Amino acid sequence: MTPPERHPSTDPREWLNRARSNLAQAGSRLPGVYLEDLCFDAQQAAEKAIKGVLISRNIEFPYVHDLARLLLILESHGERIPADLRRAGRLTPYAVATRYPGPGVPVSEAQYLEALEIAETIVDWAEESLGGTGADR
Repeated sequence: MTPPERHPSTDPREWLNRARSNLAQAGSRLPGVYLEDLCFDAQQAAEKAIKGVLISRNIEFPYVHDLARLLLILESHGERIPADLRRAGRLTPYAVATRYPGPGVPVSEAQYLEALEIAETIVDWAEESLGGTGADR
């Protein structure tokens, strides 16, 4: 498989390329991979997709992992945020809390499937927001 064409970091297409890459990893289910790691990739896919839309709208954003906050920034600039994207905040804890060994409870299969579905919804929305051609396919 040929990797997608690379673009500058200021180009929303590159952010969507990276979002798709994280989404592919999140859905990989390779033996020996923790569900926490796959949820981290799902969160990263959603984060990069949202930031790609922000870049496409010339909206400055903080480098944070809080997906609800990033969507609020978009909304405050007049972007309509579909109701199903409001679930994005559920992915935020996967950005940090589950990346390292710790006292947390392991991610369940149901939580993983929900994280993957939310990330897919956000990446699809971002692609549509950029006219369906915002990133290389």
